[in-house]
Amino acid sequence: MHKEEETKQVASSLNRRTFLAKTAMGLGAAALGSMINPAFAKTNSSGGILPSPHFAPKAKRVIYLFQSGGPSQLETFDYKVQLEKMHGQELPDSVRKGQRLTGMSAGQSSLPLAGSTYSFQQYGKSGAWVSELMPYTAQVVDELCFIKSMHTDAINHDPAITFFQTGSQLAGRPSIGSWLNYGLGSDNENLPAFIVLVSKNASGQPLYARLWGNGFLPSRHQGVQFRSGNDPVLYLNDPNGYHSTDRRNMLNYLKELNQAQLSIYGDPEIQNRIAQYEMAFRMQTSVPEVTDMSDEPDWVFDMYGSDSRDPGTYAANCLMARRLIERDVKFVQLYHQGWDQHDNLPSGIKSQCKKTDQASAALIKDLKQRGLLEDTLVIWGGEFGRTNYSQGKLTKDNYGRDHHPRCFTMWMAGAGVKKGFTLGETDEFGYNIIKDPVHVHDFQATLLHLLGIDHERLTFKHQGRRYRLTDVHGNVVKQVLA
Repeated sequence: MHKEEETKQVASSLNRRTFLAKTAMGLGAAALGSMINPAFAKTNSSGGILPSPHFAPKAKRVIYLFQSGGPSQLETFDYKVQLEKMHGQELPDSVRKGQRLTGMSAGQSSLPLAGSTYSFQQYGKSGAWVSELMPYTAQVVDELCFIKSMHTDAINHDPAITFFQTGSQLAGRPSIGSWLNYGLGSDNENLPAFIVLVSKNASGQPLYARLWGNGFLPSRHQGVQFRSGNDPVLYLNDPNGYHSTDRRNMLNYLKELNQAQLSIYGDPEIQNRIAQYEMAFRMQTSVPEVTDMSDEPDWVFDMYGSDSRDPGTYAANCLMARRLIERDVKFVQLYHQGWDQHDNLPSGIKSQCKKTDQASAALIKDLKQRGLLEDTLVIWGGEFGRTNYSQGKLTKDNYGRDHHPRCFTMWMAGAGVKKGFTLGETDEFGYNIIKDPVHVHDFQATLLHLLGIDHERLTFKHQGRRYRLTDVHGNVVKQVLA
């Protein structure tokens, strides 16, 4: 073969490859993708995959106050006289029923019952029992819907918190906020639909970005973490000497390059990348405005507590959450570490309650007085509860509690849930559920229901299977619906 003929054949081959890439991968992939993967399908005007909610939503927004580490229900909301009476006595085998223990207490020769050192009283018209550790929450119990019969499958922290946030104990699934962003989109084009706030300087079980990750959903649906300080979102600010017009010009050229790449390969992640760059540009104006609390009056800071003046604290994050949902951010996730009291529980939990009680209650009051509570759902709770027996040495005024997935307490307030209501009951030892159990998947199904979503119908096809937040489980807890 002559050199000239060989060159022509190579050129012809390259042209065919380019043509096939641009048509089959560029145009054909988009059409095929819309049939096999909803990520390619048409979205609603807010950017969500659902043309509209499956039914009329009660809630438009969610603030989830996640108490990482597993708060003890026995020192907060689930009052048990029997534990006080039997303090120091052995946990009866008839109560434990051979249920598994963690490796931290499985080797104990004795499992002595531990009554709480803190007193309880009933509050409000609902007569809800609340510990002396929660005096501010006690003031708003008639706005709260307690679930005292929560239970989970996981007995250790990482799988338990992952289970709550993603519906699976194994890492890699989309988080709740990502599912909501995927399904419903955003109501504010200048701020992310899903924002995460983590209490600063808090110690305890580690938190990972995958807890607010998008998993296998398109990357634009991942949560965006706001930090305290002068740079709330990393790499958002322009460097010195670089102006917004420079950034705009750079993004325009970058968009052209990405569009060219998209036309060749048809990869939807390229479009997601374009959307994320554009959101970051808009956030350069919207983020400084929402994070500048100088417009908040003194009485608001006083209501949330002195810590609310210190950016990044739990109290400041609660106030920030209110500011974000005022601007139609759909899902705000707070994480507060430090509830893992395996020893020295009386002093440890007292410290945690002091940091969180006033601000949690203030958030409820603040939302209500602004007319926001009626369409905002607030959630408070951790990944599991604590044991009724002492882990380690039990003394008259000191003890610890191990992980207990069999029963624990959460509360919700606001849009669509009953006020001053308590669902579920545990036995007199606070060890087993005896009435109206609520599983993690039931809780997730109920959360989606309040936002107008049928949890069985919001799915995403990944590796040949359709996934959903509740996996293949979950029932809406109709008893808590207003």
